[in-house]
Amino acid sequence: MSRLFAFGLGYSAQALARRLAARGWAIGGTARDEAHIEQLAAEGYAMTRFAGEPDNAEVPQLLAGTTHLLLSIPPRGDGDPVLRDYRDEVASLTSLTWIGYLSTVGIYGDHGGALVDETTMPRPSSDRTRERVLAERAWLAFGEEIGCPVQVFRLAGIYGPGRSVFDKLKAGTARRIVKSGQLFNRIHVEDIGCVLEASIARPNAGAIYNVADDEPAAPDEVVAYAAELAGLLPPPAVPFDEAELTPMARSFYGDSRRVCNARIKSELGVKLAYPTYREGLRALIPADMAGNS
Repeated sequence: MSRLFAFGLGYSAQALARRLAARGWAIGGTARDEAHIEQLAAEGYAMTRFAGEPDNAEVPQLLAGTTHLLLSIPPRGDGDPVLRDYRDEVASLTSLTWIGYLSTVGIYGDHGGALVDETTMPRPSSDRTRERVLAERAWLAFGEEIGCPVQVFRLAGIYGPGRSVFDKLKAGTARRIVKSGQLFNRIHVEDIGCVLEASIARPNAGAIYNVADDEPAAPDEVVAYAAELAGLLPPPAVPFDEAELTPMARSFYGDSRRVCNARIKSELGVKLAYPTYREGLRALIPADMAGNS
């Protein structure tokens, strides 16, 4: 039987897990908190806790028989936690045929709105993205070492049910921050699942894929469009220089680029269900907002 194990069975990984479970796959994975573990176990997934600590005896037990391994836990200052704590256990999996590592387009850094693709040299602008680059390289090297194809997926800004600008509009926390020339790509969580499933059907050792939509857009445009769909006045425009932001949020606005997604189409045959934020947001309008537009 085909078996997916995800270190970090979170929002994006679950999009793949649902697709594979519907095809009869066995699903296992880790999560950080007990409530999340209980929720996923209730869905029939074999779960255990992993929050970066070694020596969980359940992990090797649940890894047994894994055919496909997905990594979505971010690295820390001491490197990738899975390679650090469970390298030998993963290397010993004779059943393993595919490894996917979820990274971020943030590794490209700032390109002033210019186009980047998978051949663009990473220019990470923070410790967080520098660690991502190192983790990508470590997993690709590990795949060569054990003879199992590793694919890296660089994800754009993730949104979907329960995680969209509509949720912020309802909570009253949406902000329309304007910074001239700022562009970001996004990706609907179900399109992430589609790309990962397509890669499983066509494994390509060492491949790197940008997982992004077709149209980068300024963040303030997306907020305004969502407000329009919901029949609400958009939040007032706030110039970036005047906005009160956390250091993490400010770093997010420090990079601007357009991400080329041609490879997921040409190599994996992917057709995005939500090619721009417009299709994605139209599919996400909450029932209690739909009547306003």
